[in-house]
Amino acid sequence: MTPRVISIQVGLPQSLGKKGAAGFMDRPWITGFFKMPIQGKIWLGLTNLNGDGQADLKHHGGKEKAVLAYAAEHYSGWQSSLQLSDFPYGAFGENFTIAGQTESSVCIGDIYQLGEAKIQVSQPRQPCWKLSRRWRIRDLALQVQNNGKTGWYFRVLQEGYVEPNLSLVLCDRPYPQWSVARANQVMHHQLDDRETTLELARCPELAINWQRTLTQRATKGIIPDPSFRLEGKA
Repeated sequence: MTPRVISIQVGLPQSLGKKGAAGFMDRPWITGFFKMPIQGKIWLGLTNLNGDGQADLKHHGGKEKAVLAYAAEHYSGWQSSLQLSDFPYGAFGENFTIAGQTESSVCIGDIYQLGEAKIQVSQPRQPCWKLSRRWRIRDLALQVQNNGKTGWYFRVLQEGYVEPNLSLVLCDRPYPQWSVARANQVMHHQLDDRETTLELARCPELAINWQRTLTQRATKGIIPDPSFRLEGKA
């Protein structure tokens, strides 16, 4: 099956929540997580799609995270396990919902032609607390990290117009040994495997922040505490 981008979503940051709320889920927060589907052509630039934006530019957005992709195949399982009937494409905050690809079939460094644009897989997505907050399920980000259904990011090598239902045409796969699924496994589950960690860190097409984190772990034993990323402020 030729992979296709079956839905494209964009959205700008907005402020939500109520000041002084006691519960974590109801406190004020700013997020670009709420994205709506578009129809027709849309410009894909070096850092994002036209009309898309992120609230936390330290951890989201930029050239290495220009576009977030998620596998359409995962949706039915999530709808069942989370018991959410209203769970449309874009529910994971992704820009591209892709049919015919999952973390197991996409590799770091893959280059695809998509309409006028050329894009490259840069890193797996590391889920954060905003995903949990969006669906009011406190451990949802942890569930996503643990089962590996994270999605992945693209960097943009060539700007251009894209639109829903375009095929992703594979132009190059320089690192077939590094699927997104395997990279997730190394980052989150093989914490003591120094050799494999260093091998992944040396993949030149892996995003710089992943290279840095993995190198520090392999050479200095530094393992960042993921609790804030996954849970946010209590």
